[in-house]
Amino acid sequence: MTRSEPYHHANLRQTLLDAAVTLIGEVGPRAFTLREVARRAGVSHNAPYRHFAGKDDLLAAVAAEGFDRLAASMRKSIARATSPRERLQECGCGYVAFALRWPQHFLVMFDLPHALNGRDQHSAGQNAFAVLLECITAAQQSGDLPAGDPLPLAWMAWSLVHGIAKLAISGNLPFNARSTIEFTRSASKTVFGGMNA
Repeated sequence: MTRSEPYHHANLRQTLLDAAVTLIGEVGPRAFTLREVARRAGVSHNAPYRHFAGKDDLLAAVAAEGFDRLAASMRKSIARATSPRERLQECGCGYVAFALRWPQHFLVMFDLPHALNGRDQHSAGQNAFAVLLECITAAQQSGDLPAGDPLPLAWMAWSLVHGIAKLAISGNLPFNARSTIEFTRSASKTVFGGMNA
């Protein structure tokens, strides 16, 4: 490696994020160091500081990236649905699918609350929650969910799919990825179907 390589690395910020996510998968979100992230990215140990103030700043960026991917995963799942009730169920499936695909991001997003202290990270989290809230509101308007404040219903939906996601990525559900998504769909249908029975 020449001396100038760390400063001319194409898309250094994303390379560092990717290296951090890989390392988190191996040692967890608390045990990695910026020096090791730089080594894996093939840059000097000072190069990460061109984009991140420190380890917590890098973790915050991983969390923000995760929330952006979470929102995209939920929107992709919702696009397949044809009714407000189905969109709500598919929103939950998108949440769990995200966790199964990017478990390292999921850990940083929810196991390290301080990673969301920055404005950008908080905004990314709110954008993801807004996707769920839109589904709840639409299901209320269609009569699939009871009228009233949508927030308690959104928290209930979030708690359901978050619990499934957490159990799945920790190996505590006896399902493969496809079966986990089907289980999520079935659980959502049961919980929300019973609310207007």
